[in-house]
Amino acid sequence: MDLRGRGVTVRTAAPGVALLLVQDAEGGSAARDLLGNVSVEPTEWIRALVLLFVGLPLAFALAKWIRSWVTRTTTPQRGLVVGKLFWYSGVAGIVVTVLLELGFNLAPLLGAAGILGIALGFASQTSVSNVISGFFLMAEQPFVVDDIIEVGSTVGRVLSIDMMSVKIRTFDNRFVRIPNEQIIKSEVTTVTRFPVRRVEVSVGVAYKEDMGRVRKILLEVAEANPRCLIEPAPVVVFKGYGESSLDFLLGAWAAREHWLELKNTIHEDIKKRFDQEGIEIPFPHRTLYAGAETAPIPVRMVADEPDEAS
Repeated sequence: MDLRGRGVTVRTAAPGVALLLVQDAEGGSAARDLLGNVSVEPTEWIRALVLLFVGLPLAFALAKWIRSWVTRTTTPQRGLVVGKLFWYSGVAGIVVTVLLELGFNLAPLLGAAGILGIALGFASQTSVSNVISGFFLMAEQPFVVDDIIEVGSTVGRVLSIDMMSVKIRTFDNRFVRIPNEQIIKSEVTTVTRFPVRRVEVSVGVAYKEDMGRVRKILLEVAEANPRCLIEPAPVVVFKGYGESSLDFLLGAWAAREHWLELKNTIHEDIKKRFDQEGIEIPFPHRTLYAGAETAPIPVRMVADEPDEAS
């Protein structure tokens, strides 16, 4: 603006706000604010307050409804992401509208925000890495909300998959937050990925037992359990000759919601059936030696001496 030939006065209308009064040739004045017009009418304040107190609850309700609808139609994870995106977008739109209503010029603020964003990007590389890893998790979907996952020594149910971290609730009711970058770099086991799971039971029997008979009994125990699936069929695998036992592996399939019940009951069923059939489950045997000689320590069984009084 060309100020030659005009009277120029600078005054402060509010703390930190400078107004430039320019006297024109007709004696009038024009107030220019470096950030915009700060002369706000009462009606503008009322409209701004209405936008805040009505717009924010409305945006929250719509975000909640959209999350619920997307969850029903697709997956809980997508519902969570879409709901948060709508909520953040709605809040940003309401804030911008309120600032414009109050007469703020957003161009300088946007420029400052761009410079500040670059500085924060260099200062928060870990956070940026977590955000990028969050996008990969949402795109790849190795697990979704309500899945049970295992990350290192942590096992629990997924509560949410956010832009910065994955939140897990363990089975002993602890809350665990794992950064997305760590999830990407670690080995993650999704326990509930598939509708069926297999229970594996290791069983050892004495060397004197008939292997075919043991295999038949184990299959009968699995088939008799109501939580064991017929398809895929249970299987018995001979693992090898142990130190004091013939080692077998029984694999029985169950629906994932019945997996824990099958794991508990099938061990009880095997022990009960082996006792009925007279099949021995051996325990390890140890031989003790004294000194440098290879002869074992002599052990002599002594019967109880008769009572002298009798």
